[in-house]
Amino acid sequence: MSTLPKRLITYDKKNLDDHTLLDLYRNMLKPRMIEEKMLILLRQGKVSKWFSGIGQEAISVGVTMAMQKEEYILPMHRNLGVFTTREIPLNRLFSQWQGKANGFTKGRDRSFHFGTQEFNIVGMISHLGPQLGVADGIALASLLQHKEQVTAVFTGEGGTSEGDFHEALNVASVWQLPVLFCVENNGYGLSTPSKEQYFCKDLADRGKGYGMESFIIDGNNIIEVYTIIEKLTASIRKRPRPILIEFKTFRMRGHEEASGTKYVPQELMDQWAKKDPLENFENFLKEQGILTEEQDAQYKEEIQLEINTHLKLAFDEEPIVPNIETELGDVYKSFDFKAVAPNSETEELRLIDAISEGLRQSMEKHADLVIMGQDIAEYGGVFKITEGFVDVFGKERVRNTPICESAIIETAMGLSIAGMKAVVEMQFADFVTSGFNPVVNYLAKSHYRWNQQADVVIRMPCGGGVAAGPFHSQTNEAWFTKTPGLKVVYPAFPYDAKGLLAAAIEDPNPVLFFEHKALYRSIRQHVPINYFTLPLGKASLLREGSDVTIISYGAGVHWAMETLDKNTHIKADLIDLRSLQPLDKEAIFTSVKKTGRAIILQEDSLFGGIASDISALIMECCFEQLDAPVKRVASLETPIPFVDQLENQYLAKGQFEKALIDLLSY
Repeated sequence: MSTLPKRLITYDKKNLDDHTLLDLYRNMLKPRMIEEKMLILLRQGKVSKWFSGIGQEAISVGVTMAMQKEEYILPMHRNLGVFTTREIPLNRLFSQWQGKANGFTKGRDRSFHFGTQEFNIVGMISHLGPQLGVADGIALASLLQHKEQVTAVFTGEGGTSEGDFHEALNVASVWQLPVLFCVENNGYGLSTPSKEQYFCKDLADRGKGYGMESFIIDGNNIIEVYTIIEKLTASIRKRPRPILIEFKTFRMRGHEEASGTKYVPQELMDQWAKKDPLENFENFLKEQGILTEEQDAQYKEEIQLEINTHLKLAFDEEPIVPNIETELGDVYKSFDFKAVAPNSETEELRLIDAISEGLRQSMEKHADLVIMGQDIAEYGGVFKITEGFVDVFGKERVRNTPICESAIIETAMGLSIAGMKAVVEMQFADFVTSGFNPVVNYLAKSHYRWNQQADVVIRMPCGGGVAAGPFHSQTNEAWFTKTPGLKVVYPAFPYDAKGLLAAAIEDPNPVLFFEHKALYRSIRQHVPINYFTLPLGKASLLREGSDVTIISYGAGVHWAMETLDKNTHIKADLIDLRSLQPLDKEAIFTSVKKTGRAIILQEDSLFGGIASDISALIMECCFEQLDAPVKRVASLETPIPFVDQLENQYLAKGQFEKALIDLLSY
């Protein structure tokens, strides 16, 4: 008769039957055996990197088994048990880790940086924090759709230091979203110990500050994890609210294998090794006569066979053959644009009215569209664009937000993952810096990485000429035109603004929609009263002439028109780009080849602006037709100042006429 090792974890079976207990064991055993195989393959150079969750399987498995299959889980690097418990075919996981096409990212991202709608899993990005706000968005969709579902999201104790963590908890609490925030406190953020990450006794204490329930769970006790999470998720489904869980556990391997564990005291490693969740549970089941040696051997044999069979499938799969068309074609989700024609009945509208009307009609057309932003509900937004919307669409779809740009952009992404649409209003375009990471790293890259659309429009009130100073006057489109995966729209007229906004909302890709504040109430135009769309990426030829091509957008279009009205002898093609990404290169090249001269006018400062790229494109594609160098005109290389006389000096408007005349006389 064999004697079993002494256990350091005490288990209470509660009312769990033997079948469930054995499922818990098998589901922990499988990721452990996969990990042990991966460590061998890593040493053999057959996988390039590995983030080990050995010693933490009870958390991933317990949470996943307590969740319903249709509920979303947002795991991290060391949550292999989430993927295996959701029964993702192992050959697909192995292909993912080897950069094969049968994986989930077509070789474009590694390890666990992927999601899959088929299994309701949304993977992390390296910046950690954004997935917390994304979970808010998925949970909000569940709430709005009356699904009675829970969304679970993981982070580590290190990730709780990020602002996204605090923003996401605050939004979830204010909106009472059904989110289970799972913090795996494993002692170290890479090599930084917990005492250097936070000062409170327990991370669960932070729940009190956000008015939410919080619990501490022994993350190495699979029965405790499973039974408590099962009880909490059942409660959340009946009474939606967020709950914060701190799992006490330990990371037995390095942050990733190359990091090692030399920074961890050996006595601490030894102490936690004795609390191994798999070994302790195995011994408990054998003590209780629930698991026999024969059963255990059979489980391990079956899992080993599955691993070897699926590894062979992955190894036998052909390497990815690079294809430029495929790579470029996957940056954006394909979208079959069908124009909705304007009718003949029009009304005179200011730019601000046209945007408001376009947004209102889009809300009527798309019942799944939610708009979010600071002060946009009863107050109607600082520019009153959404005034009266709450009365028509209700507070569920017109949502005031806390001051937390990151979390709200992430929430919009979560709505998209759940099949809804979102419009986010930046109170001022300048404030997008507080949400820059989720825009350029999450929204922009999701479709390319794992075929997930980001059906989000971010409205960007921007621009100078209103004496608002350095933090309320920037026109910062160049931050985004250089980021593949984003679309950037910048109308100059009410007609264009209404049609382009409607099209941007229909488009399943992320769109930055710039609205120049100085044009809001100064520009009027007759605009069709019905819902209509204009295609993104098509410029407008406002005037025709053979002397020169003037290329601009936003307020610059009106500056150019004023200059041409003043100099009637100049016959110019005036191109209003309307969309900066995608860019209507054909319209630009056709005009420049006709006129032989080009001048590009932008409000942004010169260096690094979109005028530089347009100039380079013209030089590369139209050089032989040019009669003069391409000229760029832009604002001063300073932040935008406040007082009128300094702002007028700053803006490119004052420099344009001379630059145009000089170009014509070259």
